[in-house]
Amino acid sequence: MRSARVALALSLLLLGSGCQNQGPRPVDVTPVEAALPLAEDSTRFAVIGDSGTGGIAQRDVAARLAEAHARIGFDLVLMLGDNLYGRERPQDYASKFEAPYRALLDAGVEFRASLGNHDDPNQRFYELFHMDGERYYTFTRGDVAFFALDSNYMDARQLEWLEGALRGSRAKWKIAFFHHPLYSSGAKHGSELDLRAQLEPLFLEHGVQVVFAGHEHFYERIHPQHGIQHFVAGASAKLRRGNIRDGSPLTAHGLDTDHSFMLVEATPDAIYFEAISRKGVRVDAGVVRPAGAAPERVQAGARAAP
Repeated sequence: MRSARVALALSLLLLGSGCQNQGPRPVDVTPVEAALPLAEDSTRFAVIGDSGTGGIAQRDVAARLAEAHARIGFDLVLMLGDNLYGRERPQDYASKFEAPYRALLDAGVEFRASLGNHDDPNQRFYELFHMDGERYYTFTRGDVAFFALDSNYMDARQLEWLEGALRGSRAKWKIAFFHHPLYSSGAKHGSELDLRAQLEPLFLEHGVQVVFAGHEHFYERIHPQHGIQHFVAGASAKLRRGNIRDGSPLTAHGLDTDHSFMLVEATPDAIYFEAISRKGVRVDAGVVRPAGAAPERVQAGARAAP
């Protein structure tokens, strides 16, 4: 099994390191202009990455998040690492996390963190990050199983845990989130090839459809790679302006001129997503569906009161 997985990983590196996979895809992605459907009984969440500066950009994005919460009523935020830059004293947790997101915390929104390269692993014991003392963990909301990974230390023990957790999940949608992107057009960092060789075979074998990562300080939607939709969303407080490589065959859409975050809604048959800028402008939107699936009929649910 191990030798077969290594062989598969090497073939994926050769096929996917610089271009979009042209073979059969488990998911289809359709860009759209419309907002999230707010379907009844859907799972709605936000995504932020590289967020913990305590600066004005973080506070501006947090304000846009609060406005989005009033519109769509999400109750979950995924954190893609670099949750706290610099010192991590109790007052730093207060100024770099609790204060910027106070409106969401007071509304009962749950934050679920993964660890970035700037994070002390002891963040896993911080109650409001809901990591339950673990560097990697899984949880389920509605039709979605989430898998939070520690991409700083992808050792054999974590890979063994991940394989068991993925195999044991019967969720309609499987979403992984962590810090370092398997695919990226960033001139500063780019794709993490070693990490890709470790994770992508497991994702393919066990049906992961969507992956969120940070580390790069911009937003990028990657063309589906081997049937998996990857997003880079690491501009929620830091910005690396002009860092998406021009003409990259990986890029389906990108924003490296403003800070951003994501809004996502999962229904039984589709995952809808939006990327929102610091100014509150929708800069990207689309729908992820199983390959060949017909568009679903969505019954609108109640909007949260402003």
